[in-house]
Amino acid sequence: MSKKHRYYFDPITLTYQLIPVRFRDKLKRVLYILAAGLVFSTIVITLAYRFFSSPKERMLLREIDLYKTQLQALNQELERMNKVLDNLQQRDNNIYRVVFEIEPIPASAREGALGGADRYTSLRNMTTGDLLLETAMKLDKIKSRMYVQSKSYDEVFKLAKQKEAMLTAIPAIQPINKRDLKYISSYFGYRLHPIYKTVMFHAGLDFTAPVGAKVFATGDGVVEEASQVIKDGYGRKVIINHGFGYKTVYAHLQSFRVRPGQKVKRGDWIANVGNTGLSSGPHLHYEVVYNNKPVNPAYFMFDIDPATFQDMINQSPYFTETPKAPVAE
Repeated sequence: MSKKHRYYFDPITLTYQLIPVRFRDKLKRVLYILAAGLVFSTIVITLAYRFFSSPKERMLLREIDLYKTQLQALNQELERMNKVLDNLQQRDNNIYRVVFEIEPIPASAREGALGGADRYTSLRNMTTGDLLLETAMKLDKIKSRMYVQSKSYDEVFKLAKQKEAMLTAIPAIQPINKRDLKYISSYFGYRLHPIYKTVMFHAGLDFTAPVGAKVFATGDGVVEEASQVIKDGYGRKVIINHGFGYKTVYAHLQSFRVRPGQKVKRGDWIANVGNTGLSSGPHLHYEVVYNNKPVNPAYFMFDIDPATFQDMINQSPYFTETPKAPVAE
């Protein structure tokens, strides 16, 4: 009898009869074999993956270790870059921007964040996400700081190109000749007004000099006003706009030699000392205005000797009385 066939004995005919194999039985047998093979394969593959590594897996593991080492080295390099940026920012705020008289950039602006709150979500979900997250955050921080620093240098570079014009424009000399100057009758600050006899703010320096003495522009600029109006107390006056936030005022003039819109250079003869307006005697009232606020003109006279400068500073009175409205004399 063939092993592939099954028989049964028929007692009536006393012969062996072939048992027919049904399709369902054949299908069950095939499915049993497949199921057993699948279970066995699963067990073998599971054990192999758990306890053994394929050559490709071992290569990938070595690459991952190498990437970690490189990321750690990259983080160290980023730290060094941060220190270099710290140095550049300190120089920018404390040297370059001071030289050009611009405000330092606050740390909050330099450390501006990039992206949204979920910017690093994908990295946090990775197995090696901590190291990648640290690297990405450092890199973004450096990118932000470099962008701000680049913009700052653009601004400083632009100002550097304008520095020569700025140096010639900023008031820097005494507005009358030393030989014409008798004395300084009033200094910058609060003082007892010679006419009103009350403590009032004096916004400039009063140079006592003979009527007709020459008055000079103290910096390059454009004449903003050359006025004959005397009701404001200044009498005849000239105002020069020097740009960069600076203006100068020359008041109580006898006459002036310029007109509005005219360009002038430092040292140009622009007017003559007079006694017009609210004045107690011939003199030049001289003001320096920066960003619409009067400042002590003594700080803008680089042609005077140190002793004279110190005397101007010492003579500038600052009383404690409540300030009244500024009035020029």
